[in-house]
Amino acid sequence: MAVIDNGICNLRSVTKALEAVGAEVRVVRTVAEFGAAPASGLVLPGVGALRDCVASLRASGLAETVREWIAADRPFLGVCLGMQALFDHSEEGDVAGLGIFPGTVRRFRLPLEFKIPHMGWNTVRFTQPGSPLAQGLATDGEAFYFVHSYHCQPADPGLVLAACDYGGDFVAAIARGRCFATQFHPEKSQARGLHIYRNFAAVAGRP
Repeated sequence: MAVIDNGICNLRSVTKALEAVGAEVRVVRTVAEFGAAPASGLVLPGVGALRDCVASLRASGLAETVREWIAADRPFLGVCLGMQALFDHSEEGDVAGLGIFPGTVRRFRLPLEFKIPHMGWNTVRFTQPGSPLAQGLATDGEAFYFVHSYHCQPADPGLVLAACDYGGDFVAAIARGRCFATQFHPEKSQARGLHIYRNFAAVAGRP
């Protein structure tokens, strides 16, 4: 399992969570490192500003690696910024994303009683119950940990894997083939988060 280090991700907690579910993890920072050994799955974590995340991927050449990997329907998991980076554009810094999926990342526009960023535990409802990432999880509500001020609005509603309510519904996770991404942080979400990583590792272990 390859995990991309873009310099602004919670790398240690993500790798430790993957190792806890039995995945063999190696961290990659360049295309050469990624190509040095085969990978069963690719994980793109991220925290902070999307501009920095995308700029790092482009500078390292790994932006094209991510595009090619997802286009080939190989197991991919994006976490937080790793989900937002997949779309066309973000209002955060007016930055272009990787453009893998049509859609926009928008800042929350909420009533005054809702604080921004959206931070803490919230209930996630899975809208694709047959998805391998959601196997063994309650479709009508599981608690996961969030820290974000922006949320994804895919152009294709069929991309949505899960939703969450914070002053109105927003997209909590997406799925297309063997490409998955979550706005929440599984590595901060205790047993349910490890379940997400275990499900992804199982997908990555299949031919």
